[in-house]
Amino acid sequence: MSKIALVDDDRNILTSVSMTLEAEGFDVQTYNDGQAALDAFNKQMPDMAVLDIKMPRMDGMDLLQRLRQKSAMPVIFLTSKDDEIDEVLGLRMGADDYVKKPFSQRLLVERIRALLRRQDALDGIEIAETEETKIMVRGELSMDPLRHAVSWKGNDVSLTVTEFLLLQALAQRPGFVKSRDQLMDVAYDEQVYVDDRTIDSHIKRLRKKMRTADSDFAAIETLYGIGYRYNEE
Repeated sequence: MSKIALVDDDRNILTSVSMTLEAEGFDVQTYNDGQAALDAFNKQMPDMAVLDIKMPRMDGMDLLQRLRQKSAMPVIFLTSKDDEIDEVLGLRMGADDYVKKPFSQRLLVERIRALLRRQDALDGIEIAETEETKIMVRGELSMDPLRHAVSWKGNDVSLTVTEFLLLQALAQRPGFVKSRDQLMDVAYDEQVYVDDRTIDSHIKRLRKKMRTADSDFAAIETLYGIGYRYNEE
């Protein structure tokens, strides 16, 4: 059973997220500030940490910096809507990913599982191949869920978990249309309300990132008033 440390000064988040993670089979330890978490980590390190950035006594950035002096365990930051600078800094300091508040708990669980599988792969632990973990190749696109890795025409592309899940959903069945509602079901759970135009914004950023590997990237097609589809070259 993987041990997950959840560090946040919002008790509602600690309660609701820990209940969700425990229901998914994780052993969860909760802390309401960075110093309390660090004191516990000095005695026993968890398998992964989910950290808020702004906390009393010791914030998430300071905690991450101290962790990276002695551990390479996966770390996910929980960030507020307008914390883009903190997100970039956190990733540069060694965080593995970030999830914006308010967030989908299902999405957080998916990202935690993906990072734990990646860590197991790096540690040489054999992982059974399933439909969820095996590498998917669609034309010039390659997606590796274990390592959360994407390449297009041989070039690596860095995607957020939401972008990865949307691209994976579209590429699984090339030529078939996915409506915005169907794509929202992929990226968010029922407790999170988002406007359907949010999917348009994710697709726009996804296309922009894919174009860094190919100036003529056009694999994701928009069908106005209907949705999107992936066309395999």
